[in-house]
This record gives sequence, C-alpha cells and structure tokens, in this order.
Amino acid sequence: MRSIWNGAISFGLVSIPIKLVNATESHSVSFRQIHTEDGGRIRYRKVCELEDREVTQAEIGKAYEDADGSMIPITDEDLSQLPIPTARTIEIVAFVPEERIDPLQMGSAYYLAASGAPAAKPYTLLREALKRSNRVAIAKFALRGRERLGMLRVVGDAIAMHGLLWPDEVRAPEGVAPEGGVTVRDQELDLADALMDTLGEIDLDDLHDEYREAVEEVIAAKAAGETPPEAREEAAPGKVLDLMAALESSVRAARESRGGEESEAAGPDEEAEVRTLPQRKTSSRRAPKETGGKKSTSTAAKKTAAKKAEPQKSTVKSGAPAKKTAAKGTAKKTPGKSATDKSTAGRSTAGRSSTGKSTTGRSAPKSAAKKTASRGRRSA
Repeated sequence: MRSIWNGAISFGLVSIPIKLVNATESHSVSFRQIHTEDGGRIRYRKVCELEDREVTQAEIGKAYEDADGSMIPITDEDLSQLPIPTARTIEIVAFVPEERIDPLQMGSAYYLAASGAPAAKPYTLLREALKRSNRVAIAKFALRGRERLGMLRVVGDAIAMHGLLWPDEVRAPEGVAPEGGVTVRDQELDLADALMDTLGEIDLDDLHDEYREAVEEVIAAKAAGETPPEAREEAAPGKVLDLMAALESSVRAARESRGGEESEAAGPDEEAEVRTLPQRKTSSRRAPKETGGKKSTSTAAKKTAAKKAEPQKSTVKSGAPAKKTAAKGTAKKTPGKSATDKSTAGRSTAGRSSTGKSTTGRSAPKSAAKKTASRGRRSA
C-alpha cells in the first residue's frame, strides 16, 4: 500500500517513525459526464473570470473570501510559518477507554506502518501497551493543511488511527426527537425484544453492496450490446396503523426467514383459521357426492327389481309348473279378483263340485272359473 504521509508518533520521549496509509477503499462506480448527442466528454476547465481564459495549475493559488466578497490571498509560506507542532508528528495527548469516544466523531481510518527497522521495537511497545490497558490513544496530527484529532487503537498486529471530528464539529440533536409525550407499553417492548432476539447477529463479512453489483451488471450488459436486466418490483411499505400487529408480523416473518418457526409465532386465532379453511372446502365438495349417491342407489334398486321380474316372465313361458307358480304370484298380488271369482262360482252352482272347489282354492284365473260354472249347470 502506498503511504500518503510520513512522520512519527510522539509517545512521551519516545519517537516512532511511521508511514500513514489508507485503511479503507471505495468500490463505488464512478461516472463521467458526456454530451448526450455525440458522446463527447464534458470537462471542467479552470478559467479566470477577469481575463476569460483558461489558466494552468501553476497559476492557481489560495485565497480567503471575506464577508464583503473580497479575496485575501494566502500563500504556502504564510501557512508554513504557523506554529503547528504536529506538522510531521502524531502527538499522543491522552489514553482513554474506547467507550468514551462518540461514534459520531469517527471519520476516515488509516493504518500506521513502522518505517524501517529502528521503529519496530517502539512500535511493538506501543501496540502491546494499548492491548494490556484496554484503552485507546487520543492524538493530534496535521494532514492536508489542517490540524486534526485522531484515535489510535490496535487492529490485529497493527496500529490503526481513526480521524476524529473536533467536539465542536458535532451538532447537538436538538429538534430531532419527536415532540410530545409518547408512551410505550410493556407488551410492545416485549415484542421489540423478541424481534431483536429473532434477528440475532450477523457476520458483517456477509454484507455486500447490492446497488454497486446491479450497476456493474447494467454496465456489462450495455457493453455486450444486451438489454440491461430489469429491476424487481418491491412492495411499497404500508402505513403502520397498529404497532402491536406490525411487531407481531415482523417477528413472524423474521422467524420464517431464520428457520421456519412460524408455528411458535402464530397466534391461536390464526391457527384456527388455517384449520377451518380446508373443512369448508371439503364439506362443499361432499354435498354433490352424497346427492349423486342417492340417485345411483335408487337406480340400482330399480334395475334389481327389473332383473327379478325378468326371470318370472321367462318362467311363465317355459311350461306347466311355471304356470302354477305364475298363478300363485298373481293370486297374491290380486286378492280382490280371486274372492270375486269364488263368490260367483258359488252362486251359479247348485251343489259344489269337487272340481270347482279345488279350482277356486287354488285362486285360478277368471277364465277357469267361468268354465267351472258352466260345468255345474250341465250336471244340474
């Protein structure tokens, strides 16, 4: 890594030669401005307003703009004569617990590398002293023309320095918090705690810049002459009408995404609804089946009765025994007719003959009763 500043750490009477290198790097995609009609680059040129011409870097200096708009020139010689003891030195002024540092003050991060073999021993001494004390060092240093505040801490086997804002550069949070008394119930706090426990921790190494990756995909597609991928539509967040319901839904969604623990997060009413829906669908489907079953049963009964009647007809056609059977069946079905034939035969015959009695007793057909009556007249 290329150093951006060379100097020394002043640790009491101990001086540690170091090199300052950037500890972070930006991976954001940068763009150039172009003329949309022909694709030509748009560049910024430094032009003098009085002479209306472009000037070189050597012709450019510094100036302070006063309140009335007048410019007060400031040269590098003016700045070099300023009494800044930290011009080339990182001067440690105190050691404090890390909790004392407000994260709002933290800015750019740098690594401090030992410069040469003579710096190895004091560098290691400072590193181990910071480790054993569990504290950080507060230092002052000058970089890019101004004095800055820094915090030195141990990262692995190296010493890192975070640029800090001066305390008067951090604004007070006045007018930021919601006005008026807002009361939070214990149940809401319990659900918030449950949501925090469900989300749990995450490995920061797994996080990545999805926007930058999407921009790179668009650039790659355009470079290959392909259509850029379409962005997926995300549901717009709804208004929070019920804080408790929103918290419960958040806990349930977090548990589903973390391991499918939906059953533990779902309430009893929601489980009842899940069980009720299939029953309604089943009952509505069974009704037509039962009706259809009744129809099929009655139809089958009719077919069975018809099948039972067919053998009787075929038996009547086959011979004499079948006729007796058919005659008995007819007599059972039409008892009124048999009684009428029997009374008629009794009135027309003066003395009952054995033939007529037997015929009537067997419930013979009407034609057989008439023949018996005529035979009785002849014998009389």
